[in-house]
Amino acid sequence: MSEKEWSYLGHHQQLNVSYLQAQYRVHGFPRHSHDYYVVAIVDSGLQAFAHGHNRHVTPVDGLILLNPGEVHTGEPADEHGFRYRALYPTAAHMALLAEDMDIPAAQVPYFQKPRVDDVQMARWLRALFIALENADHSLEAESRFCLTLAQLIQRFGGQPVYTRKNGHEHRAVRKVREYIHAHYADAISLAQLSEHVHFSRYYLLHTFREAIGMPPYQYLESVRVRQAQQLLMAGEPLVEVAHQVGFSSQSHFTRRFKQIIGVPPGAYARQINPH
Repeated sequence: MSEKEWSYLGHHQQLNVSYLQAQYRVHGFPRHSHDYYVVAIVDSGLQAFAHGHNRHVTPVDGLILLNPGEVHTGEPADEHGFRYRALYPTAAHMALLAEDMDIPAAQVPYFQKPRVDDVQMARWLRALFIALENADHSLEAESRFCLTLAQLIQRFGGQPVYTRKNGHEHRAVRKVREYIHAHYADAISLAQLSEHVHFSRYYLLHTFREAIGMPPYQYLESVRVRQAQQLLMAGEPLVEVAHQVGFSSQSHFTRRFKQIIGVPPGAYARQINPH
């Protein structure tokens, strides 16, 4: 690991949530607490922290889960240092999601253990951080934020969650698909989709993925790519197609097109219109 220390504090405006990325070799945090939750993952090295009367060591892929008000420290576990990422959801974020999940208002989500190991959760957290850092992924960031916090509550929050069907799932999925097809070039948010069908964000994500096999943000991108194919077949200039179908950057468009179709959009256009 590089000996250079660095840190970056980001803030996702749409979600109003902050996150930290940092690498520390000698820096240590003294005993302190926050008025928000801390959800952190170690990317390299070994991290250590005191919590209550215990000292914990966090390896790569290890998760740190702290509730508001809990006193803790944070420091390298050895001379090699560590690199990690931390998400700071507020009590309001958790309360709103708990409401979405039909958890009684009096039962505030509370992490039972400050240190846990869950490889799948680690993958989800890393995917969430990537989406938060990329302005092109607004619907994905909103969806991953909701689903990741929901999984954290279910797995480590001591809250049993029962998903109750309301009898309108099929109609809601159809309406969301119709909305995406009609507005694929717009900046669609999860809040818009949930309001459109009067479902909570969490239940809409659960219902749509269960019915279609993918969350709404992946369905939106597949629709955008299909529309891009039609425009490229019609001879539309490559540089204009990405914007026309709703991608805010050429690089994001190229990456998603290749992932779904198997070749970059430029190669696709040359092959479909050789003359």
